[in-house]
This record gives sequence, structure tokens and C-alpha cells, in this order.
Amino acid sequence: MDIFKEYLIYNWALVLILLAFIIMLIINVFLDKKTVIRMSILIGLLFVLSLTVFFEFYLLDKNLYPNIRIVLIAIRYSSTPFIMALIIFTIIKRARWVITIPAFLLLIIDIISIFTGIVFSIDSDGNMVRGVLGYLPYIVVGIYSFLFIYILLKYNSKDITDIIPIVFLAFAFLTGLVFPFIMGKDYSKIFTTTVAIAVFVYYVFLILQLTKKDALTGLLNRQAYYDSINKKSKDITAVISIDMNGLKAINDNKGHIAGDNAIISVSRSIVNALGFRQSAYRLGGDEFIVLCFKTKEEDLHKIVSNIRKNVNETEYSCSIGYTYNDYYDKDVEEMVKISDDMMYQDKKEYYQNKETKENK
Repeated sequence: MDIFKEYLIYNWALVLILLAFIIMLIINVFLDKKTVIRMSILIGLLFVLSLTVFFEFYLLDKNLYPNIRIVLIAIRYSSTPFIMALIIFTIIKRARWVITIPAFLLLIIDIISIFTGIVFSIDSDGNMVRGVLGYLPYIVVGIYSFLFIYILLKYNSKDITDIIPIVFLAFAFLTGLVFPFIMGKDYSKIFTTTVAIAVFVYYVFLILQLTKKDALTGLLNRQAYYDSINKKSKDITAVISIDMNGLKAINDNKGHIAGDNAIISVSRSIVNALGFRQSAYRLGGDEFIVLCFKTKEEDLHKIVSNIRKNVNETEYSCSIGYTYNDYYDKDVEEMVKISDDMMYQDKKEYYQNKETKENK
């Protein structure tokens, strides 16, 4: 009973975080089933790691069972890279199980080290001693940390609200590489809590981000659009209005699933044409709008051309309108109206041409 109380004293903050994590996963309505399962496994691994670290240092303080301690050290060194790999695999959908290969290789080396001491061993005084590969676990964790940050930066938007949580995660993970050399072995006692807090904060951020996104397409939604034009209106130099042609006919003739697939296809065509300073929004139905922040006029024309090209490569069609704030004398509402007017004219010409072809 005393050992249980001692565990709670050292890990109560971690226990509360993990319990909060579990509750959030149970009540969430945004994440898919696979992501929830992976996060649940992650919570379990963090709990197991906390037990491993606690019992390792408990045996060290009592100077008991060095043979068991060395196994616990192997588990601690091996589990951290697996946790990092699972974090990447859970948060970044593009990741594949191949990212666990370094973790598996380290696990094999750590098992070998139990018998050979090539990574760690315990001396006659009960102290852990690093072997010739003693810094390998830190190197592997460092590789995972930098890989994680690189992928997040590559596939996330470059908005400051996306970058700040990534910087926070980077700081939290990199402390796991630096602090052991500053704080010594005591940092191992709080490393699990550090990782749990970092991942939980990012999870909250992820949920907040999902509330800004359209569930069908993954584009930003109408609420995010209003937020952008309210907070960044001075940076908007161009607007692109996009509306699908013939969506009603697709829904009537092929069903709403086919209509949803059409909307998804067009949204991908739009996103693939955008760059660093543009954001795409689905305002509802088959209506899309692109806000261009500090974008040059020649870049605007390239984007519009690429959207047309991408859509033309699908079986669908869109009408497009756009406007550029040449002299910075238009507000956003005026720009949107000009862009919409051009889009409606484009749509009118599309149906006129279609009707002409059908009558021939």
C-alpha cells in the first residue's frame, strides 16, 4: 500500500492528465475511430512507462534487485522511441508503420545490452553506467523529435496559430534530450509527465483546429472564413470565388454520395493550386472561396489558372471569379462582391455554351 501511495505522490499530475485524456477521447465527436484507438494505446504506453520509471528508481533507492532494474532500464530506454513513433503515427495521418523501425532496432540493441552492457549496465555500487552505445537512445529520440516537427511543419498550414503549438511540442520533446544532461537522472522521473502534457496540449489544439474545418473536405469552414476576414482583412490582397457547375444534376442522377465525392475532388483541385499565402474555405454546398494574403497579382493569375487546370483534369467543372486589390482601396466585402459577380458571369457563360452544344 505504501508503494502505491508513493507512486501517486510522484505521478499524480500524470494520472490526472491521462484521465482527462481518456475522458476527452470518450466524449469527442471529431476524431475517427482509428485515431481514438491509437491515442488510447498511447495513453496506455505512457502509463506503463510511468510505472517502469517509478519502480526502477524505487529499486535504486532501496538498492534492491539489480537484475530487475537493468530490465526496467531497457524497457524505459526502448519505450520512449516507441511512444514518439506512436505520437507521429497518431497525429500525422500520412505516417506509416515503417517509422517504428528505428524503435525496433533500439529495442533489439537494448535487449542485447542487458547481457553485454553495450548501452547500459549496473556497477557493483548499483549505479547505471553507460556503455559504448550509451547515447544511442537519446540519438533515436532526437531523430523522432526532429522528424515529427519536420512533418508537422511540412503538412500543416503556415498560419501562426498552427506554428505556435508545433514550437511548444518541439520545446517539450527537445527538453527530453537536453535536460537529462542538466538535471541528471532525476529528469527521468518527470519525462513521462512532460510528454503527456505536451501531447494533451496538442490534442486540445487539434480539436480546436477541427472546429474550424469543414467535415467533408477538410477545408476551412465558414466560421474560419469570418474569423480570417475580421482579423486579417488588411493582409487580404485578392479573393477567388469558386462554384461548382452541375452539382444538382449529379445529386439528382447519381445520388448525394456521388455529389459529396465531386465536392471533395474539386476541393483537392483547389488546395493543390494554392501556396504559402492562400487559404481555401468551403462556405457551404458547392461554394468555395480563396483568400489571398499579401499575394502579388501575377501570382493570383497563376493560382486561378492552376485551379482551372486541376479541375479540368477531373470529370467536374467550376465557375471562377476573382479580384485583386490593385490600389488597396477596396474592403473585403467589396472584393468578394466583385469576385462573385465575375464567377456568376462565368457560370452564366458555361450554361449558355452547354445549351448551345446540346441544341446542335
